[in-house]
Amino acid sequence: MEENLTEHGKSLAAPTIFTLVFSLHFVSKYLEFHKQKKGSMSELDLQLRAEIKQLLKEASSLTQPSTFAQAAKLRRMASAKEKELSKNQEMHDKDVKFSFGTYEKLLTISTVVTYVVLILWLWKIPITTISDQLVQPCGKLLSWRSGAYLKDNVVVGIIPWLIVSTRVSRFICRKVLE
Repeated sequence: MEENLTEHGKSLAAPTIFTLVFSLHFVSKYLEFHKQKKGSMSELDLQLRAEIKQLLKEASSLTQPSTFAQAAKLRRMASAKEKELSKNQEMHDKDVKFSFGTYEKLLTISTVVTYVVLILWLWKIPITTISDQLVQPCGKLLSWRSGAYLKDNVVVGIIPWLIVSTRVSRFICRKVLE
């Protein structure tokens, strides 16, 4: 049994699981990045903001009682442009949500299904072995539900390996896509 676990410790299960988890997180961050990129303000929105700012600036410069009507007219024009801007932003947000929402839901469902399948398939199977000296204080935690114990080695189960892989892949994706 010890020989079988040693051979299994050298298998490709751990890197394959990490690669799978990393690819899921990379696709998620990639979608989020492009959603933010597409969600940024368009040229029309920037132009409307500049016009609103200019109208309000002109209205604030008209402080005399004789120019009150002209200042009120400029403020109403700025208010109408603000409504147009908010309508444009709502339409843009709906478009972005519609275009990326389906992909995000599909990715979330596939991630959950992948994790469940991996957990069910590799429940009592050790994923990898690590020297006991490397993980001295938390070795028992890493070997939780792995189903085997080796002398001077910690056998890592699927749940701790998924947790570690998830944390590391999120960290790498955050650093790569920023």
